[in-house]
Amino acid sequence: MEKELLEKFILTEELKDILNNKDKKVVVPDSRGELLKLALGNDEECNVFEVAYDIPGNGRVVEATVARCKNGAAVNYTDIYMRRRDPDCMVVADKGETDKPRYRDRYGEDFSSLRQITFEWLKQQDLIVMPFMAGGEELGYPALLVAPDNAGFFAAGLADLQGFIPKHRIPDGFKPKTIIYLAPPFRHTHFDGKQVVVHNRLNDVHELFSYNLYPGPSAKKGIYGVLLNIGESEGWVTVHASTVRVITPYENIITIMHEGASGGGKSEMIEQLHKEPDGRILVGKNLKTGEKLFLELKETCELQPVTDDMALCHPSLQNGNKKLVVKDAEQGWFLRINHITKYGTDPYYEKLTIHPKEPLIFLNLDGVPGSTCLIWEHTMDEPGKPCPNPRVIMPRRFIPDVVDEPVEIDVRSFGVRTPPCTKEKPTYGILGLFHILPPALAWLWRLVAPRGHDNPSITDTVGMSSEGVGSYWPFATGKMVDQANLLLRQVIHTTNTRYILVPNQHIGAYKVGFMPQWIAREYLARRGSARFKPEQLVESRCALLGYSLETIKVDGTYLPKGFLEVNHQPEVGNEGYDAGAKILNNFFKRELAKFVSPDLDPLGKKIIECCICDGTLKDYLELIPMKL
Repeated sequence: MEKELLEKFILTEELKDILNNKDKKVVVPDSRGELLKLALGNDEECNVFEVAYDIPGNGRVVEATVARCKNGAAVNYTDIYMRRRDPDCMVVADKGETDKPRYRDRYGEDFSSLRQITFEWLKQQDLIVMPFMAGGEELGYPALLVAPDNAGFFAAGLADLQGFIPKHRIPDGFKPKTIIYLAPPFRHTHFDGKQVVVHNRLNDVHELFSYNLYPGPSAKKGIYGVLLNIGESEGWVTVHASTVRVITPYENIITIMHEGASGGGKSEMIEQLHKEPDGRILVGKNLKTGEKLFLELKETCELQPVTDDMALCHPSLQNGNKKLVVKDAEQGWFLRINHITKYGTDPYYEKLTIHPKEPLIFLNLDGVPGSTCLIWEHTMDEPGKPCPNPRVIMPRRFIPDVVDEPVEIDVRSFGVRTPPCTKEKPTYGILGLFHILPPALAWLWRLVAPRGHDNPSITDTVGMSSEGVGSYWPFATGKMVDQANLLLRQVIHTTNTRYILVPNQHIGAYKVGFMPQWIAREYLARRGSARFKPEQLVESRCALLGYSLETIKVDGTYLPKGFLEVNHQPEVGNEGYDAGAKILNNFFKRELAKFVSPDLDPLGKKIIECCICDGTLKDYLELIPMKL
């Protein structure tokens, strides 16, 4: 690395030693175009670049291929397992407080030895060194990527997700608070082929060792973990949420923030509502009778996206109006497009990806060199079985009408993937189109954060499991109770923000996809708020679901009662509903037991005790009142 450039940085001695190797090349990118060239091996003639490493005992192993398409670089992993995030990939190496698995406990030795071996390996590689600001230019924290130069697509993807500081703009005295060390071969030599990301929280720097090339656990969620760690020490949260400003045809404006576990509909909340070829809206299809319910909307709302996955709730943003204020913590969005299966499904994203302002990074898509990479042509995991996690990394500056400034949140929505529910096969799929939640229940749903049914984003998709506090717990490195207290404090301080609960995939016996959140968005925007008169609300049969709505009329059309209260569906009835409610209640009691601790806020303890003792809706309202 050039001496003059190295002197701009304030680095650890180990990193200086790596970068001072005069026999190896160090590239500090100066433009996005340079990063895209590196993604294809820095070879203008290359149409398919193989990202490969020599693995002792295995020879040359190709981890991924990168195809040069007209509209960007199509990245495909040779190992099917690498096409989704492993939810168990994180370990913590330091001795700080954590509820996460420690490296020593899982692997039987201290991390210091592998840390040094990793540094020695990096010292022998040509490298990419890329500075960026984790969390954004204005409120972010200095960070650095150190990666082998053949992993250019990873660096380009990180640059699109987090932004980067070009070589000519690096300020003097740049001292990274976070460093990502990328060393893909070690998943074969030390971790039996598994994705592993090691967080090492030192006093002056948060080290993140990424032993795999899928950006989800490190470039995406690893940086999220860094922000959560900083917020935990400073008393604030980066919530796991998409945010959209919704403008009705009559120019009413409402801002909705949608939270939820992976697959909970965050990216979909900022998508336009999907329509049938004839313009009708398919609300749902009954899985037993085949009956279809349609809705017609003459005009849908205008959408102005704010965040896609990570919403920064920095204390400097809050303004005293008793509403949560957020700003995007990212410079680009990791869009999952598994639901786009044919041309015309989503013209908005099709246009953005077919004719982008600049080439894009695609993952798990069948990109043929020299052709246009099409987002409905998903890579096949096996014949007839498309990869469930196709992605495109979309820089937010490419998105029309994107909102850059902080926004006040009117409604906090929480999404849950739900299975079908019938009286013969009862499940927790008893959620209606949407529910109004009192603040205490809204907090509980964020503590439990069900991962839900048929999750496309991660490798573990069996049954109902929990992603925990705020749905961002898989990425956090600290203590569950500390995050629970931060979320409760946030709820208490933002009493003018309302809460709703929204299912996706199924409502009782109906297949609905993401339609409930799209209809809820259109309905609430037309109303102008999520405030309702008492006579408009019905106490849900299951207390955990708060209130159901007595009726919902969208553009003159009333939705059937069975879509609002699932027990009114003849395929479910009270019998199927109550059995599903029991499943949901037992799940909550089991998951909430993890938070019972002397360190839990006393009010939080009362709310959890209320749930464990089968509290009523009135009981929750007495703990934290809600204005109707």
